[in-house]
Amino acid sequence: MYHITTRIALVVLTLGCLVSSPVTAKQPNVVVFLVDDMGVMDTSLPFLTDAQGQPKRYPLNDYYRTPSMERLAARGIRFSNFYAMSVCSPTRISIMTGQNAARHHATNWINPEKNNGGPYGPPAWAWEGLTKDDVTLARLLSGAGYRTIHVGKGHFGPRDFDGGEPLNLGFVKNVGGASFGAPGSYYGKQNYGLGTRRARHAVPHLKKYHGTETFLTEALTIEAKALVAEAVEADQPFFLYMSHYAVHAPFHSDARFADNYKDSGKPPAAQAFATLIEGMDKSLGDILDQLDELGVSEDTLVIFLGDNGSDAPLGHQHAVACAAPLRGKKGAHYEGGMRVPFIAAWAKPANNAHQRRLTIPAGAIQSQLAAVYDLFPTILNVAEVTPPETHIVDGVNLAGLLTGKGSPSREQAFLMHYPHAPHRSDYFTCLRNGDWKVIYHYYPSPASEGTHYQLFNLADDPFEQKNLATSDPARLTAMMQDLIARMEQHAALYPVDKADGTTPLTPKLP
Repeated sequence: MYHITTRIALVVLTLGCLVSSPVTAKQPNVVVFLVDDMGVMDTSLPFLTDAQGQPKRYPLNDYYRTPSMERLAARGIRFSNFYAMSVCSPTRISIMTGQNAARHHATNWINPEKNNGGPYGPPAWAWEGLTKDDVTLARLLSGAGYRTIHVGKGHFGPRDFDGGEPLNLGFVKNVGGASFGAPGSYYGKQNYGLGTRRARHAVPHLKKYHGTETFLTEALTIEAKALVAEAVEADQPFFLYMSHYAVHAPFHSDARFADNYKDSGKPPAAQAFATLIEGMDKSLGDILDQLDELGVSEDTLVIFLGDNGSDAPLGHQHAVACAAPLRGKKGAHYEGGMRVPFIAAWAKPANNAHQRRLTIPAGAIQSQLAAVYDLFPTILNVAEVTPPETHIVDGVNLAGLLTGKGSPSREQAFLMHYPHAPHRSDYFTCLRNGDWKVIYHYYPSPASEGTHYQLFNLADDPFEQKNLATSDPARLTAMMQDLIARMEQHAALYPVDKADGTTPLTPKLP
């Protein structure tokens, strides 16, 4: 499978070399706290900034309650322009591989039961997801002596394929991870879906909570804390991939927080979504508390992010609604579909060797652009682990940006490729480079405003209200030349022509 681009040709030899890496007290712990379907506006912590680069609050920031995110941000840095793929599996595989989805070819969310490439999607897209032979972040860290812990949503591959089980991908512990992306139920009373019509999506490994009032987010948090405690007791550095099913649909209300939203005037589903947000935030706070209690906070880097834009049940997917003031939501080609929260902080600031090596300022905001595939080289750098030279990495080590300074090593560009349908936005590629963003629609539709091309200046028009494709043809041509070149560099796959069902439909210059 080309999509991970470089398999380990001699798996045993490579892993043998990795295992030989010394395990020392110098290795810091790493927590990746990944939230499903959480956009940049689904929080009381403002990420968008004003013209001076200062955080600016909008009405949604006053609707949600995320004090633990605020607590983490006060200890570190948040990014105002952090990007993910517009749907989940592409982002998750990008985190594990350090590659853009255009390169690894898992460009759509992965249906666990059948190939869902769409009627004119690329036939060879990587529906099978990750395999046991692929280079992954978890495998590299495990080989370097880390206890690699997976808790929550996996969605790295279909059922009965390697990627359907995180233990095949370098994790040594897995609670809750499987092939599907949405839980059968959030309710312990419903056995998290087992025995219901959504039994194929029942979250595994949680039988001890069946029949109880324990909400899924809480059960996963309890399990994660137990596994972290085991790693600390064993005096082993750990990598915790805390991947919540929240806040993905079904929008089941978390009763612990329902009263906070009952008088909000929002519809019931939106209130339930807010309880999922607050429950996720409590989980973050509980894990931070445990790191303090175990005495490992000063040695633990925490990275918090969402996997795609918001899916809050508010408004139309191409309007300014659930991610207001941004336009669009999960799956869309607008900023609301791709901009996500990102925070990085040492769990407790200290003057130790780890933090002198990577000094993250407290309460800082970084306005430069970064993306999900940057986590791979960044975390490996923190752990002092080197990936195989044969593995192509699109991401860039964010150490320079995490210090709060600019870094010329991180190009201010993000490529997003979605050659599939049906979804909220179908068959598109978009490129942001600096202040400019171009969107190419392979098949114009009402969602694309009936055109192949959309062009926005995000400095002047951050909420994408004025399409400049017609009024600035020179800029449009330059951006499309850039987009086409990048797609070729990534060996991207294209949708096919409806006329014959086989000819790749490549982007065209205006």
